[in-house]
Amino acid sequence: MLPIADMSFETALAELESIVEKLEAGTLALDETVSLYQRGRGLAEQCQHLLDTVDLKVQQLVSDGEGGEDVVDFEAGA
Repeated sequence: MLPIADMSFETALAELESIVEKLEAGTLALDETVSLYQRGRGLAEQCQHLLDTVDLKVQQLVSDGEGGEDVVDFEAGA
């Protein structure tokens, strides 16, 4: 099993979704439920950490005034 800290967002999210499905089924023994819940919390924290550290830029196309378009950084409220 890959250590959580080494997982990409996509890998951690896929495993987290799998764990949620297993927990929602309600057919696991208590010790397995607790173990999966703890791993799921770690995966959720890893996903959040990766989202917090990613620098996403949203861009938009705007007219350049000469019939063309330029790509500029999106500014909220602009």
